[in-house]
Amino acid sequence: MLKEEVIVISRLQKYLKDNYHSIGENMMSGGVDNMEKYKYMLGKAHAYATILQEISNLLETKEQKNDNKRNNVVQFGSTED
Repeated sequence: MLKEEVIVISRLQKYLKDNYHSIGENMMSGGVDNMEKYKYMLGKAHAYATILQEISNLLETKEQKNDNKRNNVVQFGSTED
């Protein structure tokens, strides 16, 4: 991965984490005065967490091993023709 790509990804992660934590702090400090606002903030927090997890998953460099004891990948159809 290029250095510029790493910087962009790192800044994006920081932005998402900061906003996620800001929502949590706002909710805990009584910044929610109605259920509609609560649900909206909860939805945003969930979206930030999901995006952060997807970025983390994409950055992992793990090789899928064909280990029958711990195979978490389900394959549909045959890859052999």
